Amino acid sequence: MHPTYPISASKKYLWHRGYHCIYSVFCSAYDGGRRRRTRLVAHPPRAYQCQKNRPVESVDPIVVELAALLHDIADAKFHNGDETIGPATAKLFLETQAQPAFPNQLSPQQILHIVRIIENISFKGGKEQTQFHSKELAVVQDADRLDAIGAIGIARTFNYGGFKGSEIFNPTLPPNPNMSKEEYKKGGNPSLNHFWEKLLLLKDRMNTETGKRLAAERHTFMLSYLCHFFEETGIQPAGFELPTQ
Repeated sequence: MHPTYPISASKKYLWHRGYHCIYSVFCSAYDGGRRRRTRLVAHPPRAYQCQKNRPVESVDPIVVELAALLHDIADAKFHNGDETIGPATAKLFLETQAQPAFPNQLSPQQILHIVRIIENISFKGGKEQTQFHSKELAVVQDADRLDAIGAIGIARTFNYGGFKGSEIFNPTLPPNPNMSKEEYKKGGNPSLNHFWEKLLLLKDRMNTETGKRLAAERHTFMLSYLCHFFEETGIQPAGFELPTQ
């Protein structure tokens, strides 16, 4: 059984409307497709699907939904790498908008929990370890990582690479899956390298059982895509070897 979801439809609408308004102001990567996927991730059945095959374990649905909605409100990639803007913006919105509107449903402890999730949700390179852990972070992080792999993940990778002016593929520049946080944030590598430097690593970093199953399916799809890519280019240089699974 999923936890009871205590927010009425009207209150959810107000929260989502306020979120979308502030998101459009602070996030330069804002677009309708990203907004729609974020809303799907935040919807309780979607957010909890990563929990359904685990032993019964309660999570705070308000923390899960608001963390999912606000986790990319000010992506560091679009703010000169500043990782403090996102959590600070989310905290400002929660304290000045959400909590005053619903004082009995959002406590200071929940706000702190949401902010901690936003501070720790992102992938920061092959060697980086998360210092904060909670069941709610596990759910939201899995949902966020699932959006980064598979068909959508491939589209996002080349879309962002085009935005940054990156090469699609350079056989003389092999990927580095063991980047430090600083190397990963610096970026600048061809878009295809991102598969080895992040996307193909995520399957083994999922937290929940259903998250692991869904990630395995999308991982297999990405391997199939890469096989076709190298067949069509006629070259697969050293450093671009594919994992067996």
